[in-house]
Amino acid sequence: MLPNQEAFFTFVAMERVAFIINPFSAKKNYQPFLNELKSKIQNPLYYISESILGTDDFMETHFDEVDFFVAIGGDGTISTVAKKLINTEKVLAIFPAGSGNGFSNETQFSKNLDELLNKLKAKKSRKIDTFTVNDRLSINVSGTGFDGKVVKEFEKTKRGFKNYIKVSLKTFFNYKPIKLKFFDENYKQHNGKYLMVNIANTRQFGNNAYIAPMASKSDGLVDMVLVKKFPLTYSPLFAFRMFTKKLKEDDYITYLPVSEIEFKVNTKNWHLDGEYNKIKSPIHVKVQPSSLNILI
Repeated sequence: MLPNQEAFFTFVAMERVAFIINPFSAKKNYQPFLNELKSKIQNPLYYISESILGTDDFMETHFDEVDFFVAIGGDGTISTVAKKLINTEKVLAIFPAGSGNGFSNETQFSKNLDELLNKLKAKKSRKIDTFTVNDRLSINVSGTGFDGKVVKEFEKTKRGFKNYIKVSLKTFFNYKPIKLKFFDENYKQHNGKYLMVNIANTRQFGNNAYIAPMASKSDGLVDMVLVKKFPLTYSPLFAFRMFTKKLKEDDYITYLPVSEIEFKVNTKNWHLDGEYNKIKSPIHVKVQPSSLNILI
């Protein structure tokens, strides 16, 4: 194929694709991605977002003319874009540019633009589950307790994996467990104090830290992960299992697969897909089966 023919084919294949860039992701260095995109796509439709409202307005303006919305950012950016695509035939695609990239890791998106463009040309997609926490969308892993506090403190830093570890260690030593109480009689045996409570639609937080190795994004369930505060001597084993996909139930960890659950906790600190949120109890978690169309 001649170069100009190839460029024309690429243009035709991408005319119903929009790229939404979070300029604050990837250490605010999105320009190399944009330069490469422009070198491979003739006049790409893109938006450099500075607010959730701006992203919403852009998507609403172009919704009818676009079939594939590509989120360039971390899990928070992806969740913002996904929110407008729930229960539609529009397709979510991802170019990972966050600090953890948990959801993009779990959905096999890499930092290779050619690979992404080939997927867009193939136009193959499938439906996956999402869930809500008090009607707020989550696509990956959300939680409260220790990790909710960590995310709150982490957002005060320059981000990055090293800063996440530093904040985690500092928080761990001072953190008092939260109190959890279920409303359903079938779960009241699990009432008690926990270091953290996670709701996992996929297996990992990000950075290949697998909090729920058996979670599936297409089974109509989320894994509710209850983690009791453990002694410092247990920390190396916990970390080893988490980073090798071998975390399992023991004296400190309980997994509850649920499609819908209600409970209350004595904290408002939550993270939804790694983004800090203040959420007041009671908490209502509900799975939305096959609600998001994603590129494969």
